[in-house]
Amino acid sequence: MVDRTVPGPTDASVRRALHRAASGRALDVDEAAALLAARGGALDELLDVAGAVRDAGLREAGRPGVVTYSKKVFIPLTRLCRDRCHYCTFATVPHRLPAAFLDRDEVLAIARAGAAQGCKEALFTLGDRPEERWPAARQWLDERGYDSTLDYLRACAVAVLEETGLLPHLNPGVLSWSELQRLKPVAPSMGMMLETTATRLWSEPGGPHFGSPDKEPAVRLRVLDDAGRVGVPFTTGILIGIGETPAERVDAIFAIRRAHREYGHLQEVIVQNFRAKPDTAMRGMPDAELRDLAATVAVARVLLGPKARIQAPPNLIAGEYDLLLRAGIDDWGGVSPLTPDHVNPERPWPQIDELARHTEKSGFTLRERLTIYPEYVRAGDPWLDPRLLPHVGALADPATGLAVEAARPVGRPWQEPDETYGGRTDLHATIDTTGRTGDRRGDFDHVYGDWAEVAGKVTAGAGGGTDLDLRAGLRLAADDPAALLEPRHADAALALFAADGPALDELCRLADDVRRAAVGDDVTYVVNRNINFSNVCYVGCRFCAFAQRERDADAYRLSVDQVADRAEEAWAAGASEVCLQGGIDPKLPVTVYADLVRAIKARVPGMHVHAFSPMEIVTAAAKAGVPVREWLTGLREAGLDTIPGTAAEILDDDVRWVLTKGKLPAAAWVDVVGTAHELGIRSSSTMMYGHVDHPGQWLAHFRVLAGLQDRTGGFTEFVALPFVHTNAPIYLAGIARPGPTWRENRVVHAMARLLLHGRIDNIQCSWVKLGDEGTAAMLRGGCNDLGGTLMEETISRMAGSGNGSARTEEQLIAIATAAGRPARRRTTAYGSPRP
Repeated sequence: MVDRTVPGPTDASVRRALHRAASGRALDVDEAAALLAARGGALDELLDVAGAVRDAGLREAGRPGVVTYSKKVFIPLTRLCRDRCHYCTFATVPHRLPAAFLDRDEVLAIARAGAAQGCKEALFTLGDRPEERWPAARQWLDERGYDSTLDYLRACAVAVLEETGLLPHLNPGVLSWSELQRLKPVAPSMGMMLETTATRLWSEPGGPHFGSPDKEPAVRLRVLDDAGRVGVPFTTGILIGIGETPAERVDAIFAIRRAHREYGHLQEVIVQNFRAKPDTAMRGMPDAELRDLAATVAVARVLLGPKARIQAPPNLIAGEYDLLLRAGIDDWGGVSPLTPDHVNPERPWPQIDELARHTEKSGFTLRERLTIYPEYVRAGDPWLDPRLLPHVGALADPATGLAVEAARPVGRPWQEPDETYGGRTDLHATIDTTGRTGDRRGDFDHVYGDWAEVAGKVTAGAGGGTDLDLRAGLRLAADDPAALLEPRHADAALALFAADGPALDELCRLADDVRRAAVGDDVTYVVNRNINFSNVCYVGCRFCAFAQRERDADAYRLSVDQVADRAEEAWAAGASEVCLQGGIDPKLPVTVYADLVRAIKARVPGMHVHAFSPMEIVTAAAKAGVPVREWLTGLREAGLDTIPGTAAEILDDDVRWVLTKGKLPAAAWVDVVGTAHELGIRSSSTMMYGHVDHPGQWLAHFRVLAGLQDRTGGFTEFVALPFVHTNAPIYLAGIARPGPTWRENRVVHAMARLLLHGRIDNIQCSWVKLGDEGTAAMLRGGCNDLGGTLMEETISRMAGSGNGSARTEEQLIAIATAAGRPARRRTTAYGSPRP
């Protein structure tokens, strides 16, 4: 499979690359690939360089000379798999197994036996989604009430935690963002080998991954990114000797480096050598040569740097412990005194005492770690779900984050932490007086990822089209505005987004004509109160200045009674709606969302509860281990009336991952909102613009909203949200622009009216972000709604908005008057309010 006709690197190119590596200079792909060919004295020099990099990292970590391992049991939950990897003996067929899955008692028996021998990790390894290929797997799950293999895996992980105290490490293969969210509360760490980025090894007949849908490199790279977005301490690695070229091998290491620089979540990188196995399609392939393995480990160490934790499985190296230690590893991976390596059953793990002797012989000390690496143990948030803290804390040395070797796992309840409330609970009032404590969080330099990597993902949009496109766009705006969403009119729509001067004035006039025909001249508003019940959040959205760590001076968390008090105050002041949103606070119990709704309805039965963004909904459902539909049904039964269509930002993942880091993907947003609509829970829709986006992405966003509205009819309004830049991390890092221009504000509001005509009648402008004069101008350019009185507004004010956090009815009426229009109070759903 490798093109053997391609000449290898010359001795001179190897020497040049060695010189650059030794002097600490960055290597490119060609230089790194050249180093893979180092042999003899050149290899010795490369190993010396790599070893020095590793040693520097261990000194910086406070454990010089320490090489780690994890004492584990291997739980092969199922050996069925939908993939067909040509080198694998782990996956098999149903008739060769006593059952499709290990049952719960078998899982617990393995875990209990491991706990009795001092193991602390339960490594769950299983095939990818076997129920999608094997009827026997589907039947087994159905008979026991599980929707999927992942549902059963989650249940088994909880059982292991509660019954034995072992810490689950999950290797279920390819996972989506939502699935990672759902599994994170039950496992301190997860993993998936990248293996290779060589697409041809997957796409071409005869390749080792041909016929295996989960081995497409693009899919696996997406999993690495999603794991980082969710904040999962993650293990990955490469498999060498399966037909990849040196350049392809190096490309995989660079891909791993990129993901870790952006998210900081890759706790461990495994460099594993291919070993041929009988009864596989690749049984005739030669094993990866150990000097090749050593060179690859060394190159990985040089490229990934001193902070990386690099492992080579000790049962696959034919006793060459010293060679791999010289190459720069600092971990031997999981070693079991009880269970075999079910993936490589023909190659038993060394005894731990033997591994310690070999490690000491090379000048290192062997220490036990947990499945979650020390750096993540010590960091805690956002890496560890609070329900796992007691289990991890019982086994970890708080000073080092390593395992307490004498500790023995004991089953502990997997449950919500004790509720704690307090902090700066007056922030909603004092934000307008004393303001925020500082312009950024204390962890600004690392919580958002590597800013250089983030900046490299920002894309530029296409130009604004020709004068001919602009004239065509204005004609469509006058005659058939919704047609501008059609792909055949994309050039015309983009030309309108670029309109300026007289053309922009004409566009706004046309939008206002459409507004008048659709909803009349009344400017509507609602008397409401915003209640942000917690600002503790670790998602790491790069645009958000609201989120705080629990220990930050401005952090707070309201109790259910405090929220109900504020709702009662709002009702007494004439409000008909409360809008509840909060940070993705890991210490809030999953029950709190329904509890908040019930408490408000108990105090003020007539209050409309407009609550919980799609991000809050999807993460809460994941923590509870139930589908979004079930979670929303429960909230509806508690009294939830509508949801805000926030957390949308831009519904284009290319810009979304730059802007938000860990927020739900666009498809998940659509799924949550669409499901809410199907359940009779209506929502607003939003778009935040003016940061790292461009008009092409705006147009795509409007198309997504229009498509969903065509399907469900559940949107009550569209709200354009100009980006407030002042304290936004992505602006402070020099990546985002300082919010939209005045021209962009006018054009986005006007285009919203035109593009959504016939689908969403109400177009709202935000006085919080635009100010009174700006809002009046938007009312003259297509908008018909002012939003609400708010009574308190913390999110935009924390970002640096200078327009206050509340407006009286009289002030909103004055804005409408300044626009030359009458004002009328409404309900959340645009009906008439109570007398």
